[in-house]
Amino acid sequence: MKNPDPHYLCPLCNQPLQLDVSEKNHVCPNHHRFDCAKEGYLNLFPVQFKHSKEPGDSKQMITARRLFLEAGFYEPLAKALVMIINITHAPHNNTYRLLDLGCGEGYYSRYLERYCERSQQMSLHGNDIAKIAIAAAAKKQPSAHFVVASSSRLPFGDAYFDMVLRVFAPSDAQEINRLLKSSGHLLTVTPGPRHLWQLKEFIYKDVKEHTEEIIIPEGFEPVTRQRISYKITPNAEQRRALLQMTPFGWSAGVGVQATLSNLSELEIEVDFMLILSIKTSTGD
Repeated sequence: MKNPDPHYLCPLCNQPLQLDVSEKNHVCPNHHRFDCAKEGYLNLFPVQFKHSKEPGDSKQMITARRLFLEAGFYEPLAKALVMIINITHAPHNNTYRLLDLGCGEGYYSRYLERYCERSQQMSLHGNDIAKIAIAAAAKKQPSAHFVVASSSRLPFGDAYFDMVLRVFAPSDAQEINRLLKSSGHLLTVTPGPRHLWQLKEFIYKDVKEHTEEIIIPEGFEPVTRQRISYKITPNAEQRRALLQMTPFGWSAGVGVQATLSNLSELEIEVDFMLILSIKTSTGD
């Protein structure tokens, strides 16, 4: 069963949205109306806010990401997120609201629902600007709340969430601060110094390490910091999916893609930086 419907705000006038009696539309006091998609998500990213016809990841990128992630290559990262959330989410009677910011097709949301100790108390939400990604996430996880919305203009009230999870996703520091409750947590994942090093060696002449520094938004203080590094050996199809789901796919020419596909084996380093921060002020 899905948790009670979230208190969305109208993206056009910022007034509360209510589910109408037919349960097919959300409508605000100014009569702006938004249809509920058959997959169970809500599109609150009006066309006038878009910079392209279909913003966000393409269908090819989303399919590639699902193929790669569901093969389990990033499961150690997902397990680490569960451990941090289990420690952070202390038992209490209230619903614990978590936003998977820029959730894509919802891999981490599904993992959290499956393995977090108190997932029954958790109200899981996800947003992305790619409608096709949100449709895929909602279809796979009907118990969660998914919405098409920009991370810089989210349709939730102030201090609505207990935690924001940000895995390789763009974000707006002021918006995160606004959304989180007092003493709420921000859990951020960024690439570690050696992330996908061997893949990058095929694409760039001068391969440079990512910085270990994670920028913490104003009004937050770090609580824990963790680095997770290990090696994977995806097959040819999985290597193609990995390339397509990353920004490297735009840089890899046909020759590079063919070379990567034809390799009998390639061991690739994955490297993640995780930091948990707590909200200490309003950031005003």
